[in-house]
Amino acid sequence: MKNEFRPALTLLAILTVICGVLYPLAVTAIGAIAFPEQAGGSLLRQGGVLRGSRLIGQSFTSPQYFWGRPSATSPMADNAAGSGGSNLGPSNPAQLDAVKARIAALRAADPGNSAPIPVDLVTASASGLDPEISLAGARYQAARVARRRGMTMPQVEALIARHSLVQYAGIFGEPRVNVLQLNLALDTASTH
Repeated sequence: MKNEFRPALTLLAILTVICGVLYPLAVTAIGAIAFPEQAGGSLLRQGGVLRGSRLIGQSFTSPQYFWGRPSATSPMADNAAGSGGSNLGPSNPAQLDAVKARIAALRAADPGNSAPIPVDLVTASASGLDPEISLAGARYQAARVARRRGMTMPQVEALIARHSLVQYAGIFGEPRVNVLQLNLALDTASTH
């Protein structure tokens, strides 16, 4: 029996060191060398101050900023430690009530805007942490942001165009804009 356990324990120890220590260290080192920004969390800094990650949605509620997709994470919105959707179907009364409340909030923030509200502004993503909105979502909010900041529509539209992202690999998804990057650009443009 001793002859059977010894090789098994030796193999367990060797594989634990290789798979549990050496391999993770090697992958981490390669990532840090080859992709330092991504390995560091794709963090955005402005004036030396950490403002967030371009990969994690943040909550903006002031009318002078573009608002991102609603977040269904818990126990609070935009909780990066608790990624997840609401799992509510389109006919669920709770989902319908949430969408109606979001529509009402968007209409109240910009009562003169009678354009159709893009769906991504009233529904949460599967992760609850989506950092991007569609170009339609950004354009829907452009007049409100321009008014609140004392900017012209062409200035705000130029910022949206400058920060637009194309489809993944040219075919997946739709053109979009990162909300945090757009709002940081707004802050910079407003101070100049």
